[in-house]
Amino acid sequence: MGVRAGDQVVSAGDRVRRGGLLVLGDVVTDVVARHARPLAPGTDTAAAIRLLPGGAGANVACWAAYWGVEDVRFAGRVGADAAQWHARRLDAAGVRAQLTVDDEAPTGTVVCLVDGAEGAQRTFLTDSGAVLRLHPDDLSPRILDGIAHLHVSGYLFFAESSRAAAIATIRRARARGVGVSVDPASAGFLARTGVDRFLEAVRGVQVLVPSEDEAALLLMGASASFDPTETVDPTEAACRLSLMFPLVVAKLGARGALVCRAGEVVARVPAVAAEPVDTTGAGDAFTGAFLAARLAGATDVAAAVEGCRAGAAAVGIVGARPPVGALSALDGELWRS
Repeated sequence: MGVRAGDQVVSAGDRVRRGGLLVLGDVVTDVVARHARPLAPGTDTAAAIRLLPGGAGANVACWAAYWGVEDVRFAGRVGADAAQWHARRLDAAGVRAQLTVDDEAPTGTVVCLVDGAEGAQRTFLTDSGAVLRLHPDDLSPRILDGIAHLHVSGYLFFAESSRAAAIATIRRARARGVGVSVDPASAGFLARTGVDRFLEAVRGVQVLVPSEDEAALLLMGASASFDPTETVDPTEAACRLSLMFPLVVAKLGARGALVCRAGEVVARVPAVAAEPVDTTGAGDAFTGAFLAARLAGATDVAAAVEGCRAGAAAVGIVGARPPVGALSALDGELWRS
């Protein structure tokens, strides 16, 4: 897997040295339950269940490191219950983690229900735990030293404290001339928090990386003339959002991705064929590889191609992180310190 940057091919495993990537966001414990038959209310349903590290922000950081970024850093907040386990998993994935340990709230936990009979589609039950308690004071003023790009997971915008931390870091990045990207992360939480509040928080961000559902929701909320009862075409949504953000890269799942600038489609990037096992984290894989390729000097379109390759790789494995061999020895160690 690789992308051509100038005359050089940068592949997963090669080291990218054009500047560091800082991901600010969520790290959670994923309980992934894959069930081949529909859930049976009121009784048992057989499932294959695994305990894995997750969190959209942490996943993006791990995929960026896997795709070749030498200096990947992650900042977030975890509970004392699983802080060491998550720190070890991030370190083994090549990510330098700055984790604030919360002694009052537990580590965020997500139950991922993966339907093996429906293209491995997933449903999430989310307990954000310590994630949304991230505070501006948790982040050092020097956190951006040596950083070429800041990526912020949208989950941080869904509570007052973590939203303040995200906004403060975005402002510092802009003041330093550091590029900023944001993934809205969750259409459900976005609707509950409010589109206007989210758009105000991400003002000045250069790159928006939404799913098609998130793009549609943002368009409906941002346009007074838009009829929310109408079906939103993802192309229209991405194009119109690119009038608000310099670059919009919309993730369309099995249909690939759209790259839009200034209200126009720059490219339609096809998905890479894959047999889905678990779609959890596919969008995070796309974002991590996309950012890695851009840091390596790839064009936006070439970077989106890499994103689609990473997304295809992600749906073929269980869990939301890349298949780093060194991590296998850490499986099952959540409660060991």
